[in-house]
Amino acid sequence: MKYYTVGQINTYIKNLIGSDYLLKNLVIKGEVSNCKYHNMGHIYFSLKDESGSMSAVMFKSSAQTGLKFRLEDGQSVYVQGAVNVYERDGKYQLYARKIVQDEDTKGKLFEQFEKLKAKLYEEGLFDFEIKKPIPAFPAKVGIVTAETGAAIQDIINIAKRRNPYVQLILYPAKVQGDGAAETIVRGIERLDQMGLDTIIIGRGGGSIEDLWAFNEEIVARAIHAAKTPIISGTGHEVDNTIADYVADLRAPTPSAAAELAIPDVMTVIRRVRNEREMLNRAVRAKVQEKELLLGRLTASLIRMSPEKTLHDRQQYLSSLSETLHNRMNVKYRDYVRRLEVNIARLDGLSPTAKLRGGYGYIEYRSDKDADRRESKPLLSAKDVKDGDLIEITLHDGIIGGVVQSVK
Repeated sequence: MKYYTVGQINTYIKNLIGSDYLLKNLVIKGEVSNCKYHNMGHIYFSLKDESGSMSAVMFKSSAQTGLKFRLEDGQSVYVQGAVNVYERDGKYQLYARKIVQDEDTKGKLFEQFEKLKAKLYEEGLFDFEIKKPIPAFPAKVGIVTAETGAAIQDIINIAKRRNPYVQLILYPAKVQGDGAAETIVRGIERLDQMGLDTIIIGRGGGSIEDLWAFNEEIVARAIHAAKTPIISGTGHEVDNTIADYVADLRAPTPSAAAELAIPDVMTVIRRVRNEREMLNRAVRAKVQEKELLLGRLTASLIRMSPEKTLHDRQQYLSSLSETLHNRMNVKYRDYVRRLEVNIARLDGLSPTAKLRGGYGYIEYRSDKDADRRESKPLLSAKDVKDGDLIEITLHDGIIGGVVQSVK
């Protein structure tokens, strides 16, 4: 069986109620009961009438700006705030942002505000589907506000700081008192005919009476009819006007409206510079990668070229030739040394070599007429007698002689 947890259901209901556009900002009239001031500065109370009751809370931050009297049981009040769900207990409650007493003029204005808001809401003037997108990089921005005051000065200063190239066109309008709504409408219509990129309407903070010109129906319908995207920046952050609901974009203050309408060019320039540097680094890295690849391919081509192969073979042949020459020289010198040694040894063994030392080789024969080939080596003095022929072979010739005596 598929099931849900209590927390899941509470969260779903909270998101469902929180997404309701009407419940995000509304004014409820009722009587205060069970009012308790918490030691942290928060106020917990109930708001009731003859038909029912609902829990409400006003946090300290809202009470400091939105409550000008001490809240007590039994007071008839108008409470401006939002309805949402407290998930832990699964109960919805009113989160109050501003409270005025019923007998005050503000209460009547709140009642008119709520009636007009409900009427325009039913007509679809608040629908998100019809809201026009705000241009990201405007060249011309129109402004409908008072010619003097902090609002226009703040907008000018912000524009100079964020993008000094944007052209600002001011329609000086009356933003408070009798006839203010009419001048605001004329300003919207006049600037809408000039083909601008964006229009800012608004003024600085004030009471509900001070801001009432931006709660007039004719202003709301002029905003709705304009073809140029409109940003509403009226009052302080806690203030809400009908113009805020109808405008294509709501800003909490005129300064915030200027920041939403005019992009920070310096941020864009820094981003472009960063992206350009990133692109340059990427290109350099890619070029280096291709250069390395080209180097490897070139080296491979050189290694594989016939000229390189022929050159390598020639070098190899030259090396072999040099090695062969060196080895032949070594071999030759070895043979020369061996030959010299053998010559020396042979010379030592040669009979003629001994003759150079004053020795001679003696042969003899007894018959003068005998053939010379019959001569015999003279080995002993006993072998010859007087009259025998002898031949003495010296190292440089032969001496013939006759034996005269033998001793």
